[in-house]
Amino acid sequence: MKSVYDLAVIGAGPAGIVGATTAASLGARVVLIDRFGDLGGAGANTGTVPSKTLRETALALSGIGSRDLYGVDLSLRREATVADLMRREHAVKEALNRTLAQIVEASSVEFIVGDAHFEDAQTIGVRSGATSRLVSAHRTLISTGSSPYRPAGFPFDRPGIYDSDTILELNTIPQSLAVVGAGAVGSEYASTFAALGTKVHLIDSRDVLLPFLDSEVSAALTRAIRRSGIEMHCGERVVDCSCADREITLNLQSGCVVRTEAVLVAAGRRSNTECLNLDAAGLAPGDRGDLKVDEHYRTAVPHVYAAGDVIGFPGLASTGMQQARRAMSVAFGGAGAPPTRDILPSAVYTIPEVAMAGDTEEAVHATGVDYVIGRARYADNPRGCIIGEKEGFLKLIFRREDLTLLGVHAIGELASELVHIGLIAMTAGCDATVFGELSFNVPTLGALYQDATWRLINERRRAVAERLRKDRGAGRGQARDPITK
Repeated sequence: MKSVYDLAVIGAGPAGIVGATTAASLGARVVLIDRFGDLGGAGANTGTVPSKTLRETALALSGIGSRDLYGVDLSLRREATVADLMRREHAVKEALNRTLAQIVEASSVEFIVGDAHFEDAQTIGVRSGATSRLVSAHRTLISTGSSPYRPAGFPFDRPGIYDSDTILELNTIPQSLAVVGAGAVGSEYASTFAALGTKVHLIDSRDVLLPFLDSEVSAALTRAIRRSGIEMHCGERVVDCSCADREITLNLQSGCVVRTEAVLVAAGRRSNTECLNLDAAGLAPGDRGDLKVDEHYRTAVPHVYAAGDVIGFPGLASTGMQQARRAMSVAFGGAGAPPTRDILPSAVYTIPEVAMAGDTEEAVHATGVDYVIGRARYADNPRGCIIGEKEGFLKLIFRREDLTLLGVHAIGELASELVHIGLIAMTAGCDATVFGELSFNVPTLGALYQDATWRLINERRRAVAERLRKDRGAGRGQARDPITK
């Protein structure tokens, strides 16, 4: 006997929950299958929320801000353990799990705990302990997420060698830590442990930190990371990792030797598809288990969709939820007109935070579009002064012709929140005047948009006035500008 549904969702992470509840709201009978009883996937249970909670705890208890603002040293005692720091994380995770369970229950989605695999393209077997059942679905959404990729050469079975999931199982805060891989995850953990007083080595094969960022922001983050005491090893690869007693030795390609108490290998992620028996559904995964999809998130089998980490880049909870929502809206007839510009924001929770939405300056320059830039520093903003953020800034990229916003980039406290103002403006097709004419609360970091815009407008007005003065002197016509016309 098979239970028949309109939609089966495999994986109850952010993408899976949004996909399931979206389809249910459109009248579909939905079953949500996950191997774990706790909802939320890696985002809620092992990755996003736990790591960011640890970051906030490190910021609060290490007293970084207090030392700069008030001259008060609140540094952590060295005997504090990771378990001490993660107590808040457990409370946050449990609250989020309860909320997600309530959302699923309220949507009338049936939830099954068990390991799912395809029997054929429309039949899913679910094993839970000694029991099993079959589920038949007219459509399927695969949202099984991803796990840390473990490259060869690192003895993960030895004490002191961790990936981005197991690093939170540390018993004590290490005196020293080598982070192999300076992507978003590696850079975030490097910053967090440096704030806790750990001597951190950050090793990466690339010469530029987080090259997807605007180069100006990447350079500023590099300076901030080095000021925090992190030793960066750029353009390096680990050729050998050996363990002896409590010391781990990393031999780098250049001949440099790093000796450390613990190692975090942050070498990217691998999509969780190996146990799904994809062949039975007519699907073939990529090298790291990822699934290819079209613009509607359909796989090579049209009634099977995929969203979230399982389809690879960018691998963010926010993008995964959006992907699943759009996929199910298409599948069950609730899709509206897509936005003119499909802009996905991103943030990296280093210390300080960095975030972006839209195009980088390098990308705009490569297209040949003529552009201008507006900048504002946290240090010149009342809220920035209050919180003691000295190095942060907001960077806005406008098309010169009509001052349409093309990209927004920020580094500093709450940068991940700040970019959303620019995201909305870009999606709505706003030009610079919207920031200049609106009233922003004071003191707020949001007012950086107005500061950056007025700096740009005033510079342009001065340039136009100077050209006008010269033209008059030469007997020519008036210069024109979008702001002053």
